Amino acid sequence: MSNPFRLVLASASPARRKSLQAAGINPEVLVSGVDESVVEAPDAETLCLTLAQLKAEAVAHRLRPEATSGRDLVVLGCDSVLAFGGEILGKPADADEARTRWRDMRGRSGVLHTGHCLIDVSGDGRAEAVASTTVHFADITDAEIEAYVNTGEPLHVAGAFTIDGLGGPFVERVEGDPGTVVGLSLPLLRRLLGRLDRDITDLWDTDVDED
Repeated sequence: MSNPFRLVLASASPARRKSLQAAGINPEVLVSGVDESVVEAPDAETLCLTLAQLKAEAVAHRLRPEATSGRDLVVLGCDSVLAFGGEILGKPADADEARTRWRDMRGRSGVLHTGHCLIDVSGDGRAEAVASTTVHFADITDAEIEAYVNTGEPLHVAGAFTIDGLGGPFVERVEGDPGTVVGLSLPLLRRLLGRLDRDITDLWDTDVDED
């Protein structure tokens, strides 16, 4: 039996897609094409939500003809940034910046903000919010920083770290939803869908590949 509606993820992030799939949701993926580098905001919370909105809006605009022809679609846009030491940290520009960040972050903490924007393309409803989680970094050595940066992983993620990949051992603990740090808060997604009179259980797909 088909789902009552389809979720379209406006993100190329494999971590976000894996989070959804682990929760039994097999989203369609349509990358927004938004140029994040030109978007500015006064603080991390505003920036991540603005980027999430822009991503969702871009994809919803492209899908509107499909929705008017009968497809029931909801678009999810997300974006993550790290607030650390009064700065807003997205993805590092290069390996040198990633090294510098880790030397500053080790033994300290920051707040990872992830903006979520849902647009009901079929009904024009909209719901959005930011999830925030405090991240406590391990006091890692210069050698560990060098090894981690050399893997290339920190160059592709907000804040130059992951908790669900090679960077996991370098995060001592988090205060809040760990999914926020991965890039998508499932409890928040459930609440936002509820604001649109949608049930997250309607997205469950028992055929999702668990690999």
